[in-house]
Amino acid sequence: MIIYERLWSTMKEKGITQYALIKKFHISPGQITRLKRNESVSTHTIDMFCEILDCEVEDIMEYRRNSYKE
Repeated sequence: MIIYERLWSTMKEKGITQYALIKKFHISPGQITRLKRNESVSTHTIDMFCEILDCEVEDIMEYRRNSYKE
């Protein structure tokens, strides 16, 4: 599962608010909601966040194995 917990700490570190993402960078509120819920987003969206935050992919997302029981 891809999770975006690192995104919120990177945004805080860089001084970028959700409001700024929407108003200044024209990120849709729906995309932000999808990220908050750890839902899938396009690589284009990930690319935009890396550009806006001047960071690497691993600064905004990480992979965690699902622990399925068989």
